[in-house]
Amino acid sequence: MRALALRTVSLFALAAGLFTGPAARADDGTDEQFGKVHFQTSCNEVAQRRFDRGMRYQHSFWYGPAREIFEETLKADPECAIAYWGIALSLLSNPHFPAPKENVVEGLAALQKAKTVGAKSERERDYIDALLAFYSGDEKTTFGQRVQAYLKAAETVAARYPDDDEAQIAYAITLNVAASPNDKTYANQLKGTAILEPIFKRQPRHPGVAHYLIHLYDYPPIAEKGLDAAMRYAEIAPAAPHALHMPSHIFTRVGYWKESIAANSRSAKAAREGKEFHEQLHAEDYMVYALLQLAQDKEARAVIEDMIATKGYPANYRTGFYAIAASQARYVVERGDWTGAAALKVEPTRFAYVDAITHFARALGAARSGEPDAAQADIAKLAELRDRLRQDKDAYWAEIVDIQRQVAAAWLLNAQSKHAEALDAMRAAADAEDKTEKSVVTPGPLAPARELYGTMLLERGMATEALAAFEATLRKEPNRFGATIGAAQAADRAGDPAKARQYYAKVLELAGNGDPSRQELAAARTFMARN
Repeated sequence: MRALALRTVSLFALAAGLFTGPAARADDGTDEQFGKVHFQTSCNEVAQRRFDRGMRYQHSFWYGPAREIFEETLKADPECAIAYWGIALSLLSNPHFPAPKENVVEGLAALQKAKTVGAKSERERDYIDALLAFYSGDEKTTFGQRVQAYLKAAETVAARYPDDDEAQIAYAITLNVAASPNDKTYANQLKGTAILEPIFKRQPRHPGVAHYLIHLYDYPPIAEKGLDAAMRYAEIAPAAPHALHMPSHIFTRVGYWKESIAANSRSAKAAREGKEFHEQLHAEDYMVYALLQLAQDKEARAVIEDMIATKGYPANYRTGFYAIAASQARYVVERGDWTGAAALKVEPTRFAYVDAITHFARALGAARSGEPDAAQADIAKLAELRDRLRQDKDAYWAEIVDIQRQVAAAWLLNAQSKHAEALDAMRAAADAEDKTEKSVVTPGPLAPARELYGTMLLERGMATEALAAFEATLRKEPNRFGATIGAAQAADRAGDPAKARQYYAKVLELAGNGDPSRQELAAARTFMARN
């Protein structure tokens, strides 16, 4: 498995040399840098070639260029109604979270235009009607309701056209989008992979198949099954910033930090050159996360400074705002800089769950640095943001923000010397987090609740219980620095020198070249020298 992941790095180097940016759209021929897609249409020959090219961009989530190409398709054939479907598809942006309201309005108008023009084949009309199932509704229609309506429609189209790979691919990714974060059987995801794996054998250079397999396998128990798709996707579409980034979703799940850094470095560079600044920031957030697991704090800080200096990312997409807030917060939380965490400045955005990241880090930092009043204020703000999300019927993010509130409240209880209550509250928060899943927008929480529970147990002298909590974290999130050093310390205090040596050795394997100011690394070296 390690050899497979290491090979990926060479693909990123290849990608850097191949990237030519959006100018590649000028050629009507097959663009090998974005993979191969053929979506049969009833449009004329020139429009057909342009439509296929638009789908190559669309399958790698490069929406702006995809939309431009679909508009060029209409210039070649004004009666190509399915091109309006392509425009509406591009306006959805990443299907895993809501598109801006203005996009929904514009996408609906495009589909209505498609209906007016009239598709020349029943299959194309079915595609248009299926996407209308998502776009139909009013302002009260929630994102979840739209997704479920589209899932049902996509399933119908897939069943009606069993030999149409594009219909099967659309259904497979929608299974992932519609999956409940509380379903630990991963029924939807496994159903989707069962659809896509045979297509991947038939179409090994299809960007969407590789891409969506990564999404479908992006869960702790099944992540290793996604390594093949992760390794191949960057080779299939080396000019697409998102294709360069996506392998890091799997690398993060299996703890391949060096590979994640390489992937996201290439992706950020390509996104910057393509002026897709929100994609750049998304990749850099994943990069910061990986660098911190290797204790490469100086390098992580340099990436964050680059992120803060980046301008021009769209105001109506959460990706850039989330990345900047999360990377700054995780930098102080991962390093245990509680004073720095408490001093973080809140930069309000239109996204409540983005603002919650900073309030959570501030609350945790204040509680752990002896400022209970300040912690209380940020905990109250987390409750306010949770309630706003509930009012907006955003159940997923309301739950995530409430877990953050629970964690911060537990550490406040600990600071108030209510240790038994604190442990009960922290355990409940960890249990709640274990029942859900992280969003695709983030490599992970600032610190897993189970890991923080282990830290609290260790501080109370409950080393055996702490070791169990840290090991549970590592089973879900391999090679996390905080959980690994925590397991080493807990094993040492629990009187298990063999296991302590195992984990301290792992710390040095992970972060042997890490920041020398990290006291944990000095402790690991001291232990290994002594034992």
